[in-house]
Amino acid sequence: MMLATGLAQADTSYQGPPVRIGKGSAHTVVHVDDSGKAVAVGLVLSAAALQGLPKPTGEHTDFAYQLRMPAKGPKTVVDHVVVNWESTGHPPPKVYDVPHFDFHFYLVSRHEQMQVSFNSEAESGDPAQQPPAELLPAGYVVPPGTAVPQMGVHAINPAAGEFQGQPFTATFIYGYHQQQLTFLEPMASLAFLQSQPDFSAAVPRPASYSKPGSYPASYSVRYQRASKSYEILLSELQ
Repeated sequence: MMLATGLAQADTSYQGPPVRIGKGSAHTVVHVDDSGKAVAVGLVLSAAALQGLPKPTGEHTDFAYQLRMPAKGPKTVVDHVVVNWESTGHPPPKVYDVPHFDFHFYLVSRHEQMQVSFNSEAESGDPAQQPPAELLPAGYVVPPGTAVPQMGVHAINPAAGEFQGQPFTATFIYGYHQQQLTFLEPMASLAFLQSQPDFSAAVPRPASYSKPGSYPASYSVRYQRASKSYEILLSELQ
């Protein structure tokens, strides 16, 4: 166990095994309070991980890194985390088409994640892939063109700044497969991380969840100067 950083008070944290990214590394983290209850789940990305990132090769522009959860400490709804380095961004154009990271917090097993398949990216618009209203936060929609194999369909918030002509910095996505909530996804642009942010925002919550457990009411993207690392946290678990 190690003392956590970046929380309102000194908590204890459990860390998962590190995975090399760029010239640095990333690992998962679970913060707990004095009673041993998980209060936040996230990942730590070393500053060096932003250097030496792989460059696109032909159509290969998405580079995935799987992170295991800590072996010790309390379990959370998160089964595993996949960091996707989107070296040239992804659709929609003029929104997410800049280099950025997608941080996928999967609620299902790695095997279940890898079984996700679609006939086309437009399948997310089919009624069979639309989640019930109680699993969608207010204002979120699942539009056509967001079905991604080995991920799921993506729910976006059209009121988010990046859809209102503002530069994309950080945002929060919900993911589904077969009408079930299967992942939580904070995203952050490379430029935003390089600015060494101290950012937090509320997470819009649906009325219910597919998997029992505690879910975040906020998320943060913060640079920790002492450790020269970034912490991406899902916090206020409830």
